[in-house]
Amino acid sequence: MSAAPPMGLLLELTHRCPLQCPYCSNPLALERAGVELGTDAWLQVLDQAAALGVLQVHFSGGEPTARKDLAVLVRRAAELQLYGNLITSGVLLDATMLAGLAEAGLDHVQLSFQDVEPTNADRIGGLAGGHARKLVAARLIREARLPLTLNFVIHRQNIARVPQMIGLAEALGAQRVEIAHVQYYGWGLVNRAALLPSRGELDGATAVVEAARERLKGRMNIDYVTPDYHAARPKSCMGGWARRFMNITPSGTALPCHAAETLPGLQFPSVTAMSLAEIWESSPGFMRFRGTEWMAEPCRSCDRREIDWGGCRCQAFALTGDAARTDPACALAPDHAMMAEAVAARGEAPPDFVYRRIGAAIGNS
Repeated sequence: MSAAPPMGLLLELTHRCPLQCPYCSNPLALERAGVELGTDAWLQVLDQAAALGVLQVHFSGGEPTARKDLAVLVRRAAELQLYGNLITSGVLLDATMLAGLAEAGLDHVQLSFQDVEPTNADRIGGLAGGHARKLVAARLIREARLPLTLNFVIHRQNIARVPQMIGLAEALGAQRVEIAHVQYYGWGLVNRAALLPSRGELDGATAVVEAARERLKGRMNIDYVTPDYHAARPKSCMGGWARRFMNITPSGTALPCHAAETLPGLQFPSVTAMSLAEIWESSPGFMRFRGTEWMAEPCRSCDRREIDWGGCRCQAFALTGDAARTDPACALAPDHAMMAEAVAARGEAPPDFVYRRIGAAIGNS
C-alpha cells in the first residue's frame, strides 16, 4: 500500500547564511553555492510536490533570501495552491524584497531570534547588528500584512529571558511564537555542553510558557518544544520517519529528516534522478524506518510505538552508534542513562561555541 503523501516539504534552498548559529540544523558538511539546484529544478520540485499531494512548502536554508529567485519560487507555489512559509533570519530582508514576496503570494513568515538582549543575540548568531536588523524585518513583515511567527531557540545561555521573549512577540504583533529548545543533532550536538540547560532551568521555562499560554489564550499561540535530555519518553521526531515530512537539500538530495544523511548505509536519491513520488513511495532510505516493522524490543511491544514511532533515528545513531537502537530519550532504553550523564557533564561554565562555518574545526561535545 502506498504511503500517504507528506504534509510538508522543506526546501533548503541554500546553506549560505550571514549568521553562524551554533545550534543550526544544517549538516556539519555545509554545501557551497556552486552545487545548489537552479531555478528550473526547484520549480520542477514544486510542480511534483503539488502533484504528490503536499500541502505546505517551507522555504528555508541557510538563509533563503540569499537566493535571487526566491520570489519566482514563491509565485509558483502560490499558483499551485501550496501554502508558502518563509523561514528566515530576516537580516537580508528589506521593504522592496518583502513587497515582491508578498505580491508573489507568500502566505506566512517565520522570523528567528537568538535572544532579546541585543549584545547576547549578536554573539550567539555571530553577526554584529543582527538583532537590530531582525527588529526592522519584523516591522516590515507586519506592515506588509503578512502573518508573523517569531521563533526563539532557547538554551542555557538565553533561557532566563523566556518571559521577555514572549513579551517581544506580543510587542511585535506576532500571531504565534515558538519557544523551541535546541535539538541536539549536528551543530547542536557539537555544542551540547555550551547549550544544554539544567533540569531547573527547563522547569522554569516550562512554567513561564504555561502561564503565558493561559494569559494569551485566544490572542497569540505559543508552541513549545522541549529537549530530549530531561525526558522520560521520546518525541515523535518529524511525526515519524518518512510519514509527514520531506526535506530537500540545496543540491537536491531528498531526506526524511534534516540529519538523515548522518546515518551510515543509507542512500538518499536526488530529485534530479527520481521523482518526488518515487522517492516518497519506494526509495529504500525512506522505507528503512517507516512504520513499526523495523522496531526491536522494547519498542516493538510498546503501546506508544504508533505515537512516538520509536523516537529519533539520528539521535539513536549519534549517541549509540546504531540507528535501529531504542532512542536513549526513552526511559525504557538500555542507553537512557546517557542523557543524565550528558547533563551532568555539561559543566558549571559553558565552553566557547563552535560556530556554524564552512570548514569549522569540530571536536567532540
